Amino acid sequence: MKEVIIVGAGAAGLMAAGTCIERGLKVLMFDKNQRPGRKLRITGKGRCNVTNNCTPQEVIAAANGGRFLYSALTSFTPGDAMAFFEGLGVPLKTERGRRVFPQSDRAADIADALVRYSRGAELCRETVKKVLVEEGRAVGVKTDRGYYKAKNVLLACGGASYPATGSDGSGYRLSEELGHILVPISPSLVPLVERGGICQRLMGLSLRNVGVRVTAAGRRKPVYEDFGELLFTHFGLSGPTILSASAHMRPMSAGAYTVHIDLKPALDEGQLDARILRDLEEKKNRQFINSLDRLLPQKLIPVIVERSGVPGETRCNSVTRGQRKSLLAVLKDFTVEIESFRPIDEAIVTAGGVSLKEVDPKTMGSKLIEGLYFAGEMLDVDAPTGGYNLQIAFATGRLAGLSMGE
Repeated sequence: MKEVIIVGAGAAGLMAAGTCIERGLKVLMFDKNQRPGRKLRITGKGRCNVTNNCTPQEVIAAANGGRFLYSALTSFTPGDAMAFFEGLGVPLKTERGRRVFPQSDRAADIADALVRYSRGAELCRETVKKVLVEEGRAVGVKTDRGYYKAKNVLLACGGASYPATGSDGSGYRLSEELGHILVPISPSLVPLVERGGICQRLMGLSLRNVGVRVTAAGRRKPVYEDFGELLFTHFGLSGPTILSASAHMRPMSAGAYTVHIDLKPALDEGQLDARILRDLEEKKNRQFINSLDRLLPQKLIPVIVERSGVPGETRCNSVTRGQRKSLLAVLKDFTVEIESFRPIDEAIVTAGGVSLKEVDPKTMGSKLIEGLYFAGEMLDVDAPTGGYNLQIAFATGRLAGLSMGE
């Protein structure tokens, strides 16, 4: 009999396995994939944003359900995570937003380091169908091939995003069958579907260094503000700022949220008006629609002109102050109404999961079933982009690994 069975060989599961091996425990892991860490190998567009070079308190403040993570994050901090991977031979670097990446820009280096760390755990490529429970205690699992006994069971199966990597939501079903409450899952860090057809007209256009603000119907304060890159797609909006914004857009419903884009955040209204005046003066005999090529990408110009209400054929020397003011308003507040999220299988992470009320934050152990543990995306915890979600996976996996077998 093994001391520990771990279901899922992703970021949290591999960290837990290595921690158990360090403690001298015998570990059996189950995963459907041919290679462990499959989702980890494609995260961050194949670069892997390992963690964020910040304090545990900043991760807690950024995360939904962050207070639950206090013990996990203070026992395995972002600094600890950085030292851990560098100790395994993976040099790291910190980029904008304190995002931490391997110097090689290869996510595979992080996954391979975790596989090396968990060496000694026995890996079975079988599908777990059921967690076995006797007298209120987890005692093993049933797979598609047989029964396996252990003194502790960790569910680190991932969420419901990227199902092709094995992160297909099956862990949630196992948890519900054991009597755990499941907070309804939804996509997080996911592209947005627009109401209307503006984005489709701008499909493929990527904007850098723009301001992004999200407002919600009935709320005075924005629910999210950022600065960075976004992408117009055939369905709506994507890109780093939009993915981060989506984590704050809950509950989602058609028309509940509006994305406001400041196309020229480096210029205040007075500076931008002066810039527009100079361009109009230089091209005073041209049509208005042909005067904005220095200010905007070509693909965006017809849409901006249309929204400004200034007839495109107007001569630049005839543009009125009021018309300039209309153009200015569009440039500083280009709005996109949001219809919905894209499907959950396009999300980077899954919001929702096993209720935190039923998990001991000091051990990651179930409050309902002795010997049962949870880690990573199985839990009802998620955070914006920036390395926070992987840090949570590593920290909760580490804490579960330290707690099992006690």
